[in-house]
Amino acid sequence: MRITALDIIPIAFADPPLLNAAGVHEALALRTVLRLRVGDLVAWGEARGGAIPPEAVAAVRDAVVGLDVFATTLVERAVDEALRRTAPTLTRQGRLTAFSGIEVACLDAQGKILDVPVSTVLGGAVRDRVEFSAYLFFKWAGHLDSDDRWSDADEWGEALDADGIVAQARVLVDRYGFDSIKLKAGALDPDLEAGAIEALAQEFPGLPLRIDPNGAWTHETAVRIARRLDGLLEYYEDPVLGIDGMSRLHAETGLPLATNMCVVETDHLKEASEKDAVQIVLSDHHYWGGLRRTKDLAAVCEALGMGVSMHSNSHLGISLAAMTHVAAAIPNVAYACDTHYPWNRLDDVVRPGVLEIVDGSVAVPTGVGLGVEVDEEKVSELHERFVRSGRSVRDDGGYMRRRHPDFTDALPRF
Repeated sequence: MRITALDIIPIAFADPPLLNAAGVHEALALRTVLRLRVGDLVAWGEARGGAIPPEAVAAVRDAVVGLDVFATTLVERAVDEALRRTAPTLTRQGRLTAFSGIEVACLDAQGKILDVPVSTVLGGAVRDRVEFSAYLFFKWAGHLDSDDRWSDADEWGEALDADGIVAQARVLVDRYGFDSIKLKAGALDPDLEAGAIEALAQEFPGLPLRIDPNGAWTHETAVRIARRLDGLLEYYEDPVLGIDGMSRLHAETGLPLATNMCVVETDHLKEASEKDAVQIVLSDHHYWGGLRRTKDLAAVCEALGMGVSMHSNSHLGISLAAMTHVAAAIPNVAYACDTHYPWNRLDDVVRPGVLEIVDGSVAVPTGVGLGVEVDEEKVSELHERFVRSGRSVRDDGGYMRRRHPDFTDALPRF
């Protein structure tokens, strides 16, 4: 079964003004949709914005057309070679990121050909639902317009203190039934952010809580906040930078540390294990190189005694479906996964009806392939929006500087 076409489609969709260590989300998030054809069959993948550099698009497309859609190892090699020629500055992780969405599309095609879900292609689901966590953000009430004036408030409203975060959490928990909560930190004063965790613990007693400063804190700040929040956190995610920094922090506090920042390639696992720097690896198929490599990562983590869960960035339903299938097929996923989907669901390219977050979890799609129906008109609309925007890269820091000219995204900051 040969690949007959591959369309690499950059898109832009609505994103709220969510604060983070790098700045604030712009009004449009960028992603890449992959449409793969095997004869009359159409399959889909989703990747990060700019995952395949524009100068490499033609070479990547030409490299995979004609290959067996089941031979994903050969497809990966072809993509890698095409990128080495046409985008020589890309790192190995960059090349894996470029391949990831193509691999998802190949697996979607395989499932459709075999008349089974992607989770079956991956070896079979060990659970019929995948748990996700409420993902909270400090945020502006609305975006800035072209004249740097505030636009109308969005449906979520402002959250710049503990009360705003608790109100936001209440909406997410009531609407989706989440049983755990993660707070994106590293954006405001650390004590204000710690106070928000304390307020959440009071409002939602017994719900597991996590905080993620994205490496914005110094060792001293991270230790101080760890002691303040002792007994409240399920795990502490990337409070400081680097394997050595995480190792030192764990040795001093004993708190379980999670990461999607200092362990992002297979080569990092050995050092992180030897230094006891990371207790939970937050996988992400978008930059680990696809769903099969994510399963491999989980197996290595199991051998090393590390826990596994899943990281998220702004994404749409194709990615949520892929995340759900691979999480369902990994036996040792022991923590609720991250997802931005509630923030981006209104601009989705997947038709409603399958991907519903109920009681904090998503049912593993049982239809063939990814089990979702993609709205091609919506894909075209979001591509046109991308073209009109004139944007090609995400710039959280630049957007923040429109409001706060002295802002720097250098880390650590606090």
